[in-house]
Amino acid sequence: MAQIISVISGKGGTGKSSLCAAIASCLAVERQRVLCIDCDVGLRNLDIPLGMADVASVTFSSVMRGEYALSDAPVHPQMPTLSLLTAPVSETAESLSAGQFGRMLEAAGEAFDWIFLDAPAGIGAGFQLATAFAGTALVVCGGDPAAMRDAARTSDLLLQRRAGIEAKLIVNRVSAKLYRRMRATIDDVMDEVGLPLLGIVPDDASVTLAAAAGTPLIIYTQQGAAEACAHIASRLCGRKAPLMRL
Repeated sequence: MAQIISVISGKGGTGKSSLCAAIASCLAVERQRVLCIDCDVGLRNLDIPLGMADVASVTFSSVMRGEYALSDAPVHPQMPTLSLLTAPVSETAESLSAGQFGRMLEAAGEAFDWIFLDAPAGIGAGFQLATAFAGTALVVCGGDPAAMRDAARTSDLLLQRRAGIEAKLIVNRVSAKLYRRMRATIDDVMDEVGLPLLGIVPDDASVTLAAAAGTPLIIYTQQGAAEACAHIASRLCGRKAPLMRL
């Protein structure tokens, strides 16, 4: 059965979708079978950092209702073990059946090794859908006070609703210079959010440049944020990998 991982954040702008795409791509280049599902109903952007903006899309809602088969999920042109289901833009998260979504994930669990659910920011209906069936939640947080407060609140609500879920922290877009000026450390973020640390990802212009080029980050470069995401992917697989030094 696939490991189902929900990538969440308390607020927008943390780089959650880019991080989700980068970690999923790192697993896919190892030939692991990965399904990414964009759960940001009404918007959808996960295809851009995955490098699949020009690929014909299939929504997860059409698959869960039986209008398309799971095998119809578009495959990445450069990584044949990576597939994507996008979010519907003409529906609302409140109108979608959690039962149908769960049954779709159960079926997908037989065909894939990893399922990544890119949750919308906040704690609304889309967040609840994206976390209802996940075994692990990756909470993406920046170093600013607002991001930490929102991440702490989001993780508290998640653990209240899903007592058995495993939640881990990823501190994203870290600038050593900025942290020094704020007189802050990664430990401060961990203390504020209250979750164990899975990874540290540096602020890196390559994330934006790779998306603009329509190329997954790990194919665009293997340094900086790409290396950090590769280390996170290794830890998810149970392998030891060093934290990035910033």
